[in-house]
Amino acid sequence: MPTTPTVAFLRLPGNDDLPLPSYATEGAAGFDLRAAVPPGGPAMLAPGGRMLVQTGFAVGLPAGWEMQIRPRSGLAVKHGVTVLNTPGTVDCDYRGPVGVCLVNLGDEPFAIARGDRIAQAVIAPAPRAALVEVDSLDDTARGAGGFGSTGIA
Repeated sequence: MPTTPTVAFLRLPGNDDLPLPSYATEGAAGFDLRAAVPPGGPAMLAPGGRMLVQTGFAVGLPAGWEMQIRPRSGLAVKHGVTVLNTPGTVDCDYRGPVGVCLVNLGDEPFAIARGDRIAQAVIAPAPRAALVEVDSLDDTARGAGGFGSTGIA
């Protein structure tokens, strides 16, 4: 198992009221990211609409690690709200604001209030591979079969 990385969060100005991202339970693989929508009312995400929702934090990841942004299952099942580019990747050299691209696949507008848990993040190893060009690839039993080539069930 990889060593446990230290992940630094920088609170961005105007977000003193938001809690630091945190794990909801002892066994949770992902920690919650919250909405930093402006105070004074919820942001409305229309059916079929998408929105970049800020979290109020920037993150510092150690070299060789990434932060994957993933949907929250409850939002997806109950409201049809999910992360559009899932999993979203925050690279170890990015230091800007962390945002979450939400999409509403449901039938009703979805209200996003300040501090709502909108996504979860997982910290994962991200080794750099050596990329090389070759003249041919080795043969496998599957070969070039893709997109349904192994059957439906």
